[in-house]
Amino acid sequence: MRTLVHLSDLHFGRVDAALLDPLRDFVHRIAPDVVVVSGDLTQRAKSEQFEQARAWLDTLPGPQIIVPGNHDISLYNVFRRFVEPLKRYKRYITEDLAPVYIDDEIAVLGVNTARSLTFKDGRVNEEQVAQIRAQLAGLDPRVTRIVVTHHPFDLPEHGDEKDIVGRAGMAMQAFAQSGVDVLMAGHLHASHAGSTAERYQMGDYAALVVQAGTATSTRGRGEVNSFNVLRVEHERVEVDRYGWDVVGGKFELMSTEKFLRSGNVWTEHNDGLYAAGI
Repeated sequence: MRTLVHLSDLHFGRVDAALLDPLRDFVHRIAPDVVVVSGDLTQRAKSEQFEQARAWLDTLPGPQIIVPGNHDISLYNVFRRFVEPLKRYKRYITEDLAPVYIDDEIAVLGVNTARSLTFKDGRVNEEQVAQIRAQLAGLDPRVTRIVVTHHPFDLPEHGDEKDIVGRAGMAMQAFAQSGVDVLMAGHLHASHAGSTAERYQMGDYAALVVQAGTATSTRGRGEVNSFNVLRVEHERVEVDRYGWDVVGGKFELMSTEKFLRSGNVWTEHNDGLYAAGI
């Protein structure tokens, strides 16, 4: 079994500083095999915000798979936006826009979906998808394949269709052929886990989508600050959601959802659904 901590939408520049130390300490207690950060490390892609994000990320365990989000591209500086869109991200966070972690149980592949030509939306292209297929080719069938993006491939109930990453259909066809199991994303500041079966009716293939809320931002959009912990086995994934308890001043387990794989189809195991207070 492998354990992944899934953080997203940190938004340094608009963080609740009271959450940083408790979250760091909690992540260390979990002792994950991989820390995943699915984009929007900063609020406005400023140097000082990237410096703050880098300093905090350095306090977390590794390895880390980090991808940029749309907020990590300069919004108002036209030159930086179109000529050097991720220069500061690469300077302070990582030059690798397609990070990879592979061991004998999991393969975690990061994909950059942030684009200069749109303020909010994201996109994947054929070159990125081809790279994913090449990286996954030849892996042992028992290796669980995980793709990390900022923009999501699926949505929670009542989500805005515009938030789905561009060219998702093309990518999903390739994911089906490569046996991608889990799609991890952020962007929405809303937590969600479920199967792609309803949106992408692809017969004998359905991936598991895991959406993280905002871990540290003050822009909660009606949801408490939260993050996910995934416990991954070949035919089973358990998703724990931890949320910030304002009164207690700590992160608490809010729900656990369990998903099972049958062939290439991931579905929720209802008997394993647990929610705090139920």
